Amino acid sequence: MNRAPSTPPAVPERRLRLLSCNILAGASVQRYSEYVTRSITAVLPGRSKLDNLDRLAEVLPQFDVIGLQEADAGSLRSGFLNQTRYLAEAAGMPFWSHQPNRPMARLAHSANGLISRLEPTSVLDYPLPSRIPGRGALLARFGEGPDALAVMIAHLSLSAPARAKQLAFIAEVLQDYPHAVLMGDLNTDVRSAEMKHLFAKCGLVRPPHAPATFPSWKPSRALDHILTSEAIQLDKVWVLPQAFSDHLPLAAEIRLPGNIAPRTHRLRR
Repeated sequence: MNRAPSTPPAVPERRLRLLSCNILAGASVQRYSEYVTRSITAVLPGRSKLDNLDRLAEVLPQFDVIGLQEADAGSLRSGFLNQTRYLAEAAGMPFWSHQPNRPMARLAHSANGLISRLEPTSVLDYPLPSRIPGRGALLARFGEGPDALAVMIAHLSLSAPARAKQLAFIAEVLQDYPHAVLMGDLNTDVRSAEMKHLFAKCGLVRPPHAPATFPSWKPSRALDHILTSEAIQLDKVWVLPQAFSDHLPLAAEIRLPGNIAPRTHRLRR
């Protein structure tokens, strides 16, 4: 009797929950006037900032990969505290890395941050083109070759011409990754001209829904985004109701092919 060739078992999909959050160095802002009234305390350390970070740390264990923007890398305003590391340790998350970008003497030192339950294979830092230096993108890779998941965390400029150059650079980097995620405070709507250029030049696709994240006390603008390539199934995008800064955190749930998985050794940075 001849035996029919067996069908290999289907590779199970992998679900991940992602979070992107501009934390404003731990400062809590609840109205536009507080940008002025709290301008002095913004550059000084304080218990309120730590309390705010502790509240955020309670939320982080719900997620697998977290991208931070405007985390302080260790300057006067944070009490010389690396806020990415602090949040990772307070949340009990095993992996973290950060990309310091714009030091202002010893008063403030902003950074992009990565906190992850999964172990990255590598973390790369890219300076972004800008008339005023200080913008950057952090790229974490999970796995190797075409099966790698690439997660880029970025905080883009306020001006459209600068954003266009930065997104063109990001598109060039991500076009080499069939499974890519771009998350961060992109300071623009997904329908803007510079975002259309991004979608045309790499595999990232425009999401069906872009919830408003700014300002946190009355959100009316979708400035924060979690964008995925076509090979990744984006199941859900939502905004967390808790306000930890002037931006609301943006969350997403994605599905990946099961062969895309992290390595097991510990990354040291």
